[in-house]
Amino acid sequence: MSIAEQQRCPMVVVSGNSHPELAQIVAEKLSTHLCDCRCYHKSNRETVVEIKESIRGKDVYIIQTGTKDVNNDMMELQIIAYACKTSSARRVVGVVPYIPYSKQSKMRKRGSIVCKLLAKMLSTSGLTHIITIDLHQKEIQGFFDIPVDNLRASPFLIEYIQGTIPDFRNAVIVARNPNSVKRVTSFAERLRLSIAVIHGEEKDEDEPCDGRTSPPPVMQEADFGLHSIPGARGRKVRTILAKEKPPLNVVGDVGGRIAIIVDDMIDDVMSFVKIAEVLKERGAYKIYAMATHGLLSSDAPRLIEDSCIDEVVVTNTVPHEIQKMQCHKIKTVDISGMLVEAIRRIHNNESMSYLFRYIGMDD
Repeated sequence: MSIAEQQRCPMVVVSGNSHPELAQIVAEKLSTHLCDCRCYHKSNRETVVEIKESIRGKDVYIIQTGTKDVNNDMMELQIIAYACKTSSARRVVGVVPYIPYSKQSKMRKRGSIVCKLLAKMLSTSGLTHIITIDLHQKEIQGFFDIPVDNLRASPFLIEYIQGTIPDFRNAVIVARNPNSVKRVTSFAERLRLSIAVIHGEEKDEDEPCDGRTSPPPVMQEADFGLHSIPGARGRKVRTILAKEKPPLNVVGDVGGRIAIIVDDMIDDVMSFVKIAEVLKERGAYKIYAMATHGLLSSDAPRLIEDSCIDEVVVTNTVPHEIQKMQCHKIKTVDISGMLVEAIRRIHNNESMSYLFRYIGMDD
């Protein structure tokens, strides 16, 4: 960044309360300081934002991610963005490494598409641009009325595999469900490895069934049952069995190999633990779990420590220092450099396609 550009439109980096460590690293790499912005709660839990520096005519970059206190994090982000907008900032860019509610991006039963609601709220709060990493679904970008740059952390995780796992050539990349095959295939192609897919699910006896498991499977004539029902005037009707997923099974060969489970986030680790047990039964001698966002909710550290998973690798999009102290198996990959380059390019009005072209994030 030239001195003339800095003087024409200075850059201001603002940190929320969700991930101050990442904000400090980004500010240091940008050779700037964090803006004196105070965000706190009053006694009645209302959020108050005070910006102690002038940001008139400046480009403001707000670094705030989703954590376990997700509702406060997103409300803070919106209030800070609106405060910058009303303080006459030139541009207000939200650097949100992990956008929460991303799994609620489809209508399920009688729920709602919460991710779209959050996108509308962020778009109207004063943000003019958003930088994020590994959205749960790429289509979520369409929920926003402002530009969204969805960066990829896969190059950093692939570099970790190549530099840390000595015999990674004997590994197989595992998709924890059929929906993750596309992401896993991208990893496997770059590493020149094969893939395996986990099919089925663990049975939950307490899960209610409201009959909405459609479409039903195609049945043969012998599979239909004939039943008489009241009011049918003696006619017999055919009933079709409800769709049912089989128990956990591995599609692919993992015997005598390293299994690397890849996903976009690790929140409730119980599913990863069960998958690891199945992989161990199938002959995998070492098991890694890799994801971009390490939420590691509830008693995740204890479950990981007691499981047959050898290592859990996540990036620092979400703070998890406390979990790392509780479990030595959790490792962190730093992605601050990618955020710094994205901020620099947006500030200088340079093309973002360089990141996708040369860092290999076009999967």
